[in-house]
Amino acid sequence: MNKQQRQNIANAFLTPFSWLYGTGVWCRNAAFNTGILKETSYDVPIVSVGNITVGGTGKTPHVEYIIEGLLANYPQYHIGVLSRGYKRLTHGFVMARDTLTPRDIGDEPYQIYHKFLGHIALAVCESRRKGIEEMLKIDPAINLFLLDDAFQHRYVKPKVNIVLCDYNRMPYNDRLLPLGTLREPMYRMVKQADFVVVTKCPNDIKPIDIKLIKEKLGLFPSTELFFSNVNYGNPVPVFPRANVKLDNLSWMSSDDFILGLTGIANQRPFVKYLRQFQAGVRVMHYDDHHDYTREDFKDITRVYSQHKGRRKFIVTTEKDAVRILNNAYFPPEMRDYIYYIPIRVGFLNYEDREFIPELVRRIQA
Repeated sequence: MNKQQRQNIANAFLTPFSWLYGTGVWCRNAAFNTGILKETSYDVPIVSVGNITVGGTGKTPHVEYIIEGLLANYPQYHIGVLSRGYKRLTHGFVMARDTLTPRDIGDEPYQIYHKFLGHIALAVCESRRKGIEEMLKIDPAINLFLLDDAFQHRYVKPKVNIVLCDYNRMPYNDRLLPLGTLREPMYRMVKQADFVVVTKCPNDIKPIDIKLIKEKLGLFPSTELFFSNVNYGNPVPVFPRANVKLDNLSWMSSDDFILGLTGIANQRPFVKYLRQFQAGVRVMHYDDHHDYTREDFKDITRVYSQHKGRRKFIVTTEKDAVRILNNAYFPPEMRDYIYYIPIRVGFLNYEDREFIPELVRRIQA
């Protein structure tokens, strides 16, 4: 039996479950659309940043891009960021503060909070409504909310819905769970998204590709379409006291070695980035939001020690760095050799429009 035959059998088995899942999603959305389930609106404008697929589309870098753009150019906004805090060990509402760790609020909220320390308010809560109301009690000056991964959480009605789509997994080429990775049918994005951002685009994307994507998405004229890409920065020490300097991966030669370490939803772009340099690369991949254990670090140290290289480093992602920095099991003797690659979102120059001003225009409309 070849690969295609096995895939056909798997598809036939999963199709009824995909239909059942789709029926459940349709019923839930219909309940909201008809008012059986209530959406709550607030006087403070709310911007939702989400997606319709399982896996990473770059929500955290885009939330950071929005925060940075608003802080730099629209200082009248006091921003409150609200997240569910995926895989945290706490429950209920938790307001971020300096003494908390990723286990208390989740790795991505921790990363955002410390990147903009003192400039934003941030909290985590399973209930978006409770989270908004509690944050306003604690900090009444908040006049703009950013909700992370909230497109499916319809109990709160946002002023602006931003939906991210991965260029490498466009929704029109995908299917509903479990056949594919879609959490929602594409028509809901078409109907209810105010902005659609196609993320992780290649730098050399052609105008004909943009035109084709626009046609296949079939968005309403009122929906803003943008295209973004990921820009990798120079390595940064995970532990600030690192003595061994790795200033640029391009300085490494074929005699050097990189152990890539990832615990993210989609590691392929990061791995592809590491492999474009001359150094030898091996990658150890863990599940998204993985909480590294003592045994994990023993395995990582063993693999690192087995590989020869004139210079050797562990290179990880920014999200993994947050968890490693706050993990007591990481071997002290390895702290000088582990770096992370920061990422920044860039928007492609498409139709001479800028994302942040267009977003503010929608917020103020």
